[in-house]
Amino acid sequence: MKEKREKQKYRIISVISLAAFILIWELLTDVLHLLPEKKLPSPATIIETFLYKLTNTNPDGSVLGIHILTSLKESILGFCIGVGLGVPLGICMAWFEKFDMFFKPLFDLIKPIPPVGWVPVMLMAFGLGIMSKVTVIVIAAIVPAIINSYSGIKQMNPVHKWVAQTFGASNGQILRTIAIPTAGPMIFAGIRVSLNASWVTLVAAELVASTKGLGYMIQMGRMVGRIDLVFMGVLVIGGFGALFSALLGMAEKKIVKGGR
Repeated sequence: MKEKREKQKYRIISVISLAAFILIWELLTDVLHLLPEKKLPSPATIIETFLYKLTNTNPDGSVLGIHILTSLKESILGFCIGVGLGVPLGICMAWFEKFDMFFKPLFDLIKPIPPVGWVPVMLMAFGLGIMSKVTVIVIAAIVPAIINSYSGIKQMNPVHKWVAQTFGASNGQILRTIAIPTAGPMIFAGIRVSLNASWVTLVAAELVASTKGLGYMIQMGRMVGRIDLVFMGVLVIGGFGALFSALLGMAEKKIVKGGR
């Protein structure tokens, strides 16, 4: 009961803080006019632009729904592939020494390279299509997934492994029943970082290598001086990022014992 009240209190505080932010924003723009519309559009202007873009293609050639669907398709596909490859790879690298010896040099070579640095390479290899952006997002998502999965397995208490071996558990059984469940919170932390990296990389890739998507819409808005369109696009990206983060948090609570 006490935990439930704490959660309700946290939700109320979150709503109040968001409402206060919007109120201050409205006061600075539409009420007091301390910030010009060309530098910071008001919340009302952002809403008007959002409604306008639902049915109008100017100035970027597509309605908002098309941009959202394009970005979601690219980001979700790249994220799922990156996490689907990164988590098992990180677990295997941490658990099997020969596996680690084979993949670690390649991973150490790729890890320091910023995901955005791959955009020109993939653009030359795959052109402006979806493949170039998805590949960059896969690289962005796979690195934190590998790092956290690897770290989570390595942090397993060796006493637990020794006890399991004493009772005759095989190496594979120890991995499935002890190592992976113990590493669950770390693995999900890596997945959360991968999700954020996927969105950041997607927008960066669409800014320079796209004809549709939220990043492309933001870039076109900047080029024609539509600051309201830029802000609206940024807020839409933030909204979807928060939604996916909340869904991931719900999944973590159901899958991982002791998840937040």
